[in-house]
Amino acid sequence: MSDPQIDPAGNTQAFRAFAQGKEAEAVPQKRSYTLPIVAGVAVLVIVVIAAYLLL
Repeated sequence: MSDPQIDPAGNTQAFRAFAQGKEAEAVPQKRSYTLPIVAGVAVLVIVVIAAYLLL
């Protein structure tokens, strides 16, 4: 009797899809902090300029 599951190593394309799918699940997504840092620096620059102009 044959095995009901298909071996993903049966051909190269199926194996690559299988291997890449496992890597995507295992690696958690990294959170990008670039936007909040840039926004914070921009707000800080605006506050410093406003304080300089008012004094």
